[in-house]
Amino acid sequence: MGSTLNVSIDDGTSVALRGTKHSDAISFKESVQSNWVAHNTALFEKERSTIDDILRVIAKLSEPSCYPSAYLFSPTLVRAKALNSELLTKLPEEAIGVGVFEQIQSIQDFVQNAVVMRDQAIKKFETQQLPQWADFFDTFESNPLTPEQRISILADEDATLVLAGAGSGKTSVITAKAGYLIKSGIRQPEEILLLAFARDAAKEMSERIEERCGEPLEARTFHSLAYDIIGVVEGSKPALAAHATDDKAFMALIKEILRYLVHTVAEVSKSIIGWFSHARLEGKTEWDFKKKHDYYTYVEKMDLRTLQGEQVKSFEELMIANWLFENGIEYEYEPNYEHKVSEGGYRDYCPDFRLKKSGVYIEHFGVRRTKKNDGTYHLTTAPFVDREEYLEGMAWKRDIHSEHDTTLIETFSYEREDGRLLEALAEKIAPFETPNPRSRETLFDIVVEMKQADSFVQLIGTFLRHYKGGGYQLAECENKAGKLKLGRRATAFLSVFAPLYAEYQRRLDGRIDFEDMILRASNYVENGAYHSPFKHILVDEFQDISRSRGCLVQALKAQHVDARVFAVGDDWQSIYRFAGSDINLMRGFGQEFGGAFDGRSDVHRVVDLGRTFRSVDQIAYAAKKFVLQNPVQLKKTVIPAGTADHPALRVVSTYRHDADEKLKQVLRSLHEIAVSKRKPESVLLLGRYRYLAPSNLAQLRREFPSLNISFRTIHSSKGLEADHVILLNLYRGRTGFPSEIVDDPLLNLVSPDAEPFENAEERRVMYVALTRARHTVTLMGSASKQSAFVTELLADPEYGVSGSEALDEVNHICGECGGQLLAFPTKNGRTWYRCEHAELCGYSLNACSECGSGLPEKRDKSGMKTCTCGALYPSCPQCENGWLVERRGRYGRFLGCVSFPRCKGKAKAT
Repeated sequence: MGSTLNVSIDDGTSVALRGTKHSDAISFKESVQSNWVAHNTALFEKERSTIDDILRVIAKLSEPSCYPSAYLFSPTLVRAKALNSELLTKLPEEAIGVGVFEQIQSIQDFVQNAVVMRDQAIKKFETQQLPQWADFFDTFESNPLTPEQRISILADEDATLVLAGAGSGKTSVITAKAGYLIKSGIRQPEEILLLAFARDAAKEMSERIEERCGEPLEARTFHSLAYDIIGVVEGSKPALAAHATDDKAFMALIKEILRYLVHTVAEVSKSIIGWFSHARLEGKTEWDFKKKHDYYTYVEKMDLRTLQGEQVKSFEELMIANWLFENGIEYEYEPNYEHKVSEGGYRDYCPDFRLKKSGVYIEHFGVRRTKKNDGTYHLTTAPFVDREEYLEGMAWKRDIHSEHDTTLIETFSYEREDGRLLEALAEKIAPFETPNPRSRETLFDIVVEMKQADSFVQLIGTFLRHYKGGGYQLAECENKAGKLKLGRRATAFLSVFAPLYAEYQRRLDGRIDFEDMILRASNYVENGAYHSPFKHILVDEFQDISRSRGCLVQALKAQHVDARVFAVGDDWQSIYRFAGSDINLMRGFGQEFGGAFDGRSDVHRVVDLGRTFRSVDQIAYAAKKFVLQNPVQLKKTVIPAGTADHPALRVVSTYRHDADEKLKQVLRSLHEIAVSKRKPESVLLLGRYRYLAPSNLAQLRREFPSLNISFRTIHSSKGLEADHVILLNLYRGRTGFPSEIVDDPLLNLVSPDAEPFENAEERRVMYVALTRARHTVTLMGSASKQSAFVTELLADPEYGVSGSEALDEVNHICGECGGQLLAFPTKNGRTWYRCEHAELCGYSLNACSECGSGLPEKRDKSGMKTCTCGALYPSCPQCENGWLVERRGRYGRFLGCVSFPRCKGKAKAT
C-alpha cells in the first residue's frame, strides 16, 4: 500500500502524500528537513550582524561595566522585538538546530523580561561599584556618605530624582555626583552642567568640587546659563532690565504701572479702582452660609476693609461705604445715635452709617424678598438668622427714627440680588446730598497710602511671571477662568492685568527680563541654534523649578541621546510658587524628563535619602506626618538624627498684651539649658513675614548672652538650622499663618494644575519652619485667634505637642454664633470670656463667681450647670451660655441671667 507523508505548512494547513515507498518517503522527508533547516539558517545568518549586536548587549546586562541606563538598552530592545516578531518566532528548535536555538532563546528571554533583566543588572552594577568607590565615598566630605547618598551618586538613569528631605545632605550628594562623574571618567568637566537657583549656592558647589576633585567645574544659575546661550547665538548679550535682579524694584515697577494706568487710561482706571472697591473679593453673602460662625470666619478672612480704612461686617456694607467714599460723601460707620437709646437691652443703638453733612442715617437690612400671589412681598433672612427677631429689629429701628424725627435711608440685600444696590442708594441719597466724586488718581493714592495695594501688587506680579514664563495667552486664561468658575473676580482681574502686561512689555524697551532670558534660550536650544556640550545636567533645589526652566532642561537633554538629568530636591519644601515654581514638574518627573524603555516613556529612578542629620525624632516624625496630610506629596522615608530626651514640640498660647513677656520666658528656659551645658545654644526666631521681627532683638541678645539669637522669615530660613526654633505670632487671619492670601485661586489660571488641598503651600512652609530645628520647636500661638495649624497639632496626640494649657481646656462654644469662647485674664486676677468673633458677634460673660476662672456647663439633664470648681447654678431658660444668679428688684429677690441686660432670662427665687 505504500507510506503516507504529511507535510505541515506555515499557514496551518497540511499536505498528505500517499502511496510512496517507505524508503522514498524517508529520503524525501530528510531532504525537505535539510533544505528547511538550511533555508532558516540562511535567514538567521542573514541577520547575524544584528543578532550578534543584540547578544553582545544582552551579555553586558549579565556583567555590566557601566550603569545600565534605559537609553543604552532601549534601541537594542526595539531591534530585538522587531527581529523576534519577523523571524525568531517562526524558527522552532527543529528548524534551526540546538546551538542556534539557544541564541534565539536568549534574545526572546530579553524581549519578554527586559525590565527585570535591567533591574538585576542595575543591582549587580551597584553592588560591584560600592566597594570600588568606598574610599571616595568615605573621604569626599568630612563624614562618610550614608548608604542612601552612595546609591544616589551611582544611580545614572536617563532621569534620576533624588528626594532629599530637610537636613539630609543634598549639597553633598550633588557635588559628590559631579566629582564621581569626573573621577570615573564618565564625563569631562565641560560635559557636566551643574545648575543652582542662587549665585551663593552655585559658588559654594563650584568651590567644593574643585577642592575635593582638583578639577574646576563652574556651577551656574539658570539665568547665567540662559544669558550665555543667548550671547553665543546672537553674538552679544542684550541689556538686562533694571528690575530683573531686584524683586523690590519689580514690585515697585508694577505699582508704578498701575498708577500710570490710573492717570492715563480712563476705562482701565475704572477697573483698577473697582478692584480695590469690591471686585477683589469673592462677594459671598450671608445666604451662602448655614452657620453664623462660618459666615463670621469668612468675613474675618476676607478683611472687609473700606477705602476709608474701617472694617465692616458684610460685603454689601463694603459696597455702600466705598460708593460713599468714591463719591465724596463724608460718612461715619456705626456712629452713636444722636439720641441715647438702647436696642433691646444690648449696647447703645449705632446705625450702620451717618452722612456727616446732612445728618441722614443709613441702615442696610439683610433681607431678600419673594413676590406672593397677591402682589405683596415675603421677606426672608439668611439661614442662620432668626427671621422674626430680625424683622422686629427692623421695625424697632424705624420706630426710633420716627420717634426722634431723624431721617433714615434703608437699603436691602434684595437690591443687590437685583443688581441695583448702588443705583438705588444713589437715588435715595440724591435729595439730601450732592455727590462730589473723588478723582481716581486720588483714590489710588489713598489705596497705596493705606497699604491696601501691596497684596494686589504681589498677586499681579506673581501672575505676570507665571503668565510670561509659561507662555500663556489671555484668551487661554479667560477660558480657564470659566472652567474653574472663578466668576466676576477673574474677569475684573484680567481686565486690569491685560493693559498692565502690555505696558510692562512696552517699558522693557528692548531689554529683557529673566522670563525673556529663559524663554529665548530655550527656543535657541530647541531649534538647534545653540549646540549643547552638556551630557549630564545636574539640578539643585529641583522643587523650585519653574515651567520655563523645565523646558530649558528638556531642550538641553533632547540634544544628546545619552544626555541625563540628575535632580535633587524635596517637594515637601516647595514654597516658592509666588516666584513661579511649579511643583507639578517634580511630581510628574518621569513624564517630563524620563527615558523610553519597553513601551514606557517615563522611565526614571527615584532615590530617597531618608536620613536627616538635623532634627531629633519627635520633630522629624511630626513634620513628616504634618506635611503628608496632603495626599499628593511624595512619600519618603525619614530617619531622624537622634532621639529626644525631653518634649521637643511645645505650644505657648499668648494674648497681645503678654506675647513679649512669654517670648522672654521661653528664651529664659533655653538660656538655662545653655548655661547647664556650658556652651552657647543657637535660637532661630521665625516669622511668616518680615514685620514680625521683634523690635527689641538687640535687647534680647544682651539679656540672654548664652543664646545666639537671630530672626528670619521662614522663606529666607531655607538651608539654615539651629538648636532651637521659635515660631512667632501664629494666629488665624488674612496675614496670619497659614497665610490666607498666598494660594489665590487666580494663580490657577497660569498653573498647569491647581492644588486642591487647602493651604497646600502654606503647609509646606510650616514643614520648612519645623525642620530648621535640631532639638526643640516652640510655637507661639494665639489664645484669641489660634492658627489652624496649631489647632491641628494640638488636636492629634500623635504629634506629641506639649506645654499648652489649651490641651486641657474645655472647648466653650458661643451660644450666639457657634464660635469659640476665649478666656482672658482681668486685672483683679479673674477670668472674662469673649467670643472669638469679637467685632462681629461681641458676646461675652464673666466667669463663675465662686472660682473666678471656670465657665459653668450643662453636664446632665437636671437643668443645672456645673463649674469645674464644683459650683452649681440653674441654667438660663433663654440663652445658651448663661446661668441664673440671685438679683434684687423692686419686688424683691429673683434669679436673673448673668448676661443681663443682653439676656433677660429669669426665674423665681426659691
